[in-house]
This record gives sequence, C-alpha cells and structure tokens, in this order.
Amino acid sequence: MTTISTEYRINEEISKGRCRLIGADGEQLGIFDVRDALRRADDEGYDLVEIAPQADPPVCKIMDYGKYRYEQSMKAKAARKHQQKIEIKEMKFRPKVDVHDYNTKKKHILRFLDAGAKVKVTIMFRGREMAHPELGLNILVRLAEELEDLAVIENQPKLEGRNMHMLISPLKKKPEKGKKDTDTDDADGATEDSNSGTSDDSDNES
Repeated sequence: MTTISTEYRINEEISKGRCRLIGADGEQLGIFDVRDALRRADDEGYDLVEIAPQADPPVCKIMDYGKYRYEQSMKAKAARKHQQKIEIKEMKFRPKVDVHDYNTKKKHILRFLDAGAKVKVTIMFRGREMAHPELGLNILVRLAEELEDLAVIENQPKLEGRNMHMLISPLKKKPEKGKKDTDTDDADGATEDSNSGTSDDSDNES
C-alpha cells in the first residue's frame, strides 16, 4: 500500500483546486479537479489523501486511510520492539530509471534488508526533472508496495533540495519451526558466510 505521512491532508482538508490522482489499486488516473476526485473517492467508499503536496499539481491517492494508519502503526510498533543497532545503506535512483536498472537496485535493497540493514532510498533530480517530482514519488511508492511484506517505512518520502528520500527498515523475520539441531548448526555456518559476503557487497554498493 502507498506510504504517506499522517501530517498530510485528507478529504475536505485538501485546499488545492486540482490534483494528480492515483486510484485505490495504484493506477495513475491523471489530472482531476479535487472536487471530482473527492466525489470519486466517496463513491468508492474510500478517503482522498494528499500524499505529495509539494508536487505541481499535488498528488492524491484514493485509499482507506483508517486501515492504512492502523497497519502502519502495527508495523512500526513491531519494528521498534525488535529494534537493534544496525547500519544504514543507501540506494540511489534517477526519476527515469529503466526496468533493468530498477530491478537490479531492488535486488540490492532486498539483500541489505535481509542482512538486517536499514535502507535510505534516494531519488536524484537534475535540471528540468525538478518540475516533475511525482516521477520520483512513483518510484518510492512502487518500492514501498513491493516491499511491504519485508519492510516498514520509517521516514516517509520527503523532497530536500534536488533529492527525494525515504528510509525503510526490515521487519523481524519469524523463526522457522521443526528445525533439527544439525540443520541449525549448518544454518549458523551459512549465516556467518552470508554475513561476510554481504558486508563486502554492501561496501561495494556504498
């Protein structure tokens, strides 16, 4: 589900006249008058949430805001409960990233999360790309939706200067049951080897 900040405006709180609308299923619906977007959200039984007020026009998404806030609070609570001192890796994207590069970088992010690291995802804008911050936001939204079973959004997407940032943290893995002692010993050895390899790969990425 799309990640948003609880500080953002919803429904009648949205003051702009027009918005770029994203449907409840993540579909890009185009530019809408906010009144029409509100009517559409109401007809579908959802809320209209302004997820990118800094964009021109601002980006709004149709969603169940109450359900979203509950799910995010549960994820954040679980992440805080098992919080450990871990490192932060960074992965950088351009707003017009191609499919191959996106998938490659996503694999690196998955590896960082699997190793227990937080990941700072950065979208770097240049020149006229600054006129379309929604391109960067779309990448972060897509990542958040594809990683929602593995990570929790710790810092919501935020535009700072020419960069847009989002920080994600790994969710605690559930222990597997029915493992034999010998399997556990083998897994421990594999983990040590994996950690060593991850450290080298991570350094190269950084």
